Amino acid sequence: MTIPRDHPRYRSLVARESLASCCREGIVSLEGLAAHGRGEAFDYLLGERTTESALLAERTAAAFLLCARNPVISVNGNTAALAAGEIRDLQEATGAKVEVNLFHRTEERIEKIRRLLEDNGVRVLEGEAQRLLALSHDRAYCLVEGIFSADVILVPLEDGDRCQVLAGMGKTVITIDLNPLSRTARAATLTIVDELTRALPNITRFSHSLRQEESLELIAVHDNAVLLKEALGEMRRRLGDALD
Repeated sequence: MTIPRDHPRYRSLVARESLASCCREGIVSLEGLAAHGRGEAFDYLLGERTTESALLAERTAAAFLLCARNPVISVNGNTAALAAGEIRDLQEATGAKVEVNLFHRTEERIEKIRRLLEDNGVRVLEGEAQRLLALSHDRAYCLVEGIFSADVILVPLEDGDRCQVLAGMGKTVITIDLNPLSRTARAATLTIVDELTRALPNITRFSHSLRQEESLELIAVHDNAVLLKEALGEMRRRLGDALD
């Protein structure tokens, strides 16, 4: 369908259309559509905007990626469908590797997602994935040179149990999650409570401008509990204003 640019829900409708199209192509799972809708509900509570606490989290994410020894961006179907170009830009800014990792995993889906990313200029890790993580489902499959050996991992739109396992392995886990109450948000080293296509360009922008001293300072003082508390506070304030 043609979505008029002056529609008040233009960005949201474009995202939904992209997800629906990629679902028909086998890139996004049906379950991924439900997950996106859940995230949108939380974005309404934020006023569909990047808050000051999210902006600080995005600067801190850039700092972690820039200071990492082996940074990796983990990409699923929704992330590829919504932000392939943004992933490319962030990879170029930070030198991070990109690995496809799926809950609803088939080799056909892996290949379709890889092709979409590469068509948008992303350099995607290839190789034989192995069951290397302590999980009973297919997110356990990853590459030795990618997720398994990463010290810093950006996991947008993540499942909570893998996030917990990665954090338990001593890795710095950065997530983008609009739900500050999720297992992912609570288990991550750093949670960005923001919408994916707003968050990624901000991280990229900060990656171009941060100096090493600033990066080290941001890492040293960051407190994920405070960031989550501020995100919840913003949601409460907006709900309170709506009820007044």
